[in-house]
Amino acid sequence: MSSHGSTPVEFSVDLSAHEMLRRAHVLDALGPDWDPVAVLRGEEEAYELLYSGLDAEQQRIHDELVAAGVLPPRGGGRAAT
Repeated sequence: MSSHGSTPVEFSVDLSAHEMLRRAHVLDALGPDWDPVAVLRGEEEAYELLYSGLDAEQQRIHDELVAAGVLPPRGGGRAAT
């Protein structure tokens, strides 16, 4: 097939309706009792527990990872406490 003389055809697909349907299905699957604030608060509590009680070397490594942006700082504003 030769491309000589052929004209490009513009092609576009609007997925916004599909995205709205996908979001509706996600919220439906989560159910009416899903509380995003409580979930975030629980994640923050788990993070605090995970990184509590570190020895000096572990704390140094943790601080380096936070400074490098690998880990969020404690109380990183992800959830209300």
